[in-house]
Amino acid sequence: MDTKLTLTIEQSLIKKAKRYAQTKGRSLSDLVESYFKILAEENSGDDEIELTPAVKSLLGSFKAPDDFDYKKILQEEIIKKYE
Repeated sequence: MDTKLTLTIEQSLIKKAKRYAQTKGRSLSDLVESYFKILAEENSGDDEIELTPAVKSLLGSFKAPDDFDYKKILQEEIIKKYE
């Protein structure tokens, strides 16, 4: 069952997000719902992740520094992209 949700988001970000959604042929609501599903799956307590063959083939091809924070860098790059 779908339920309405009201969010308070910067107007300029909403415009960018709507343009992005349009280029992907999706609605903004659909994108937000997909994002929430990803968040829910990440926090479901299931630490076992099934890797695709393509990803498995990349294992060991890159040595990141010990203090490498993938999520932080990804977030920073996404923010840069949509500023």
